[in-house]
Amino acid sequence: MAILEGINPATGEKLDSVEEIEIQAIPLLMEKGQQAFKSWSRLTTKERLHYLRNLKELMVRDIEKLAQVIADDTGKPPTESLVADIMPTLDAMVHIISHAEKTLQPKKVKTPLLLIGKKSYVEYMPRGLVLVISPWNYPLQLALVPVVSALVSGNTVILKPSEVTPLVGKSIEELFKHAGFPNDVVQVAHGGKEVGAHLTEAKPDYIFFTGSVRTGKIIQKVAAEHLIPTTLELGGKDPFIVFADANLKRAAKGAVWAAFTNSGQVCMSAERVFVERKIYNQFTELLKEETEKLVQGNDNTADIGSMTYKVQVDIVKRQVKDALDRGATLTCGIHPDKWSHPMFIKPTILTDIPKDAEIVQEETFGPILPLIPFDNEEEVIVFANDTEYGLNASVWTSDKMKARRVASQLISGAVVINDAIVSVANHHLPFGGTKHSGIGRYHGEEGLKIFCHEKAIVVDSGKRNKEIQWYPYEGKYEDFLQLFKSYFGKKKDWLHFMKRYLRLLKK
Repeated sequence: MAILEGINPATGEKLDSVEEIEIQAIPLLMEKGQQAFKSWSRLTTKERLHYLRNLKELMVRDIEKLAQVIADDTGKPPTESLVADIMPTLDAMVHIISHAEKTLQPKKVKTPLLLIGKKSYVEYMPRGLVLVISPWNYPLQLALVPVVSALVSGNTVILKPSEVTPLVGKSIEELFKHAGFPNDVVQVAHGGKEVGAHLTEAKPDYIFFTGSVRTGKIIQKVAAEHLIPTTLELGGKDPFIVFADANLKRAAKGAVWAAFTNSGQVCMSAERVFVERKIYNQFTELLKEETEKLVQGNDNTADIGSMTYKVQVDIVKRQVKDALDRGATLTCGIHPDKWSHPMFIKPTILTDIPKDAEIVQEETFGPILPLIPFDNEEEVIVFANDTEYGLNASVWTSDKMKARRVASQLISGAVVINDAIVSVANHHLPFGGTKHSGIGRYHGEEGLKIFCHEKAIVVDSGKRNKEIQWYPYEGKYEDFLQLFKSYFGKKKDWLHFMKRYLRLLKK
């Protein structure tokens, strides 16, 4: 049996290990999940929330231990583990606990007058067995939020956590076990790409994937062959737009945090910082001042940790070298040829970047801040939208009308004004992207309803012997014609309508 070794990327220290699931065991995993669904889906939302409350209480009790596991597995400082991974997860759970019953209860809707005597409502039916494939950059939040959303909606779940951060996946598995969830309602399948591929091909009832565009396209292709619905949360190349009338000190601090938080390994990080030309030099100096204050390390005194995945270090190195080779200026940071630690990248600011450079076109998962000048509002909107991505964006200005005007024209799943990234922390808002940044939305009411079939139900008392549109049609044409004219005309003729309706009832 294959073993996934946990290694702290910041120190190289060997941690605990996790057993990888054998491929031949996947059909049994699917069968167990499908069997567990039969009883789990019959519980009321209130009964399912009991287990979620237990889970939340366990997380709060063990919060310090959990933060350290995340820090060790990812290389990020424990403070960042706590603030950016655990806190949003707990907040999401609180939101779900508060709103799930109301969101998932049957909803009465209006019934048109032409269906006199009937009532209509929408019922939310769980889909079945949900496959959640989660990434390594926020290994707790991006696994648990979709998992608990699916569970509360009545589904059972197979979670395939990232093999890059196996110990967080193991901790999640233990949390569900100790929270007392019934057997096989949540199953954790540890493993790499091959495990993910076989789980996808095993025909789950729904797939929720967070990760790269390339892998998302592969999953979508497999899902399409079997008409399996999906939610895909993919990459971003988010614009951070600073106008001359912005609070520049705040914008500089915001840009540095948005570009470098989690060592830049964030799908919503500031990856293209557009600065109005008249303040470009001034803002560059502010950014340098803020960046040079940052402390890099992996303890509670650090601002920025290590990279988590060596493959990403190599990609970032290639992108930075490409930009420098094309004439970009290294305004802050160290040349890639002089990077001394295999997993730490010094926060880097690049200026004078050609538009065709990889670092402008491709997603960058690392602590790199590319600065690009613009001359006016119309130009920066074109620049910002000139990408295959559209996940999040940020607009900085003291002019509220301009901020909203620009925000409305950005092709993006979310826009934050005079702040960055934080829209994902508001669980009343939908979260998701446009273009290659993904398909579907979660969080908010939508985050629960995506895991359900919306079932439309129309109820009649059954007391009448017939309906006006039933057979026979003979002799009804003229009455229907006048009925529809009186109903759909510019001015409704209710007297004429009722007269024709009653005549049709008698025929």
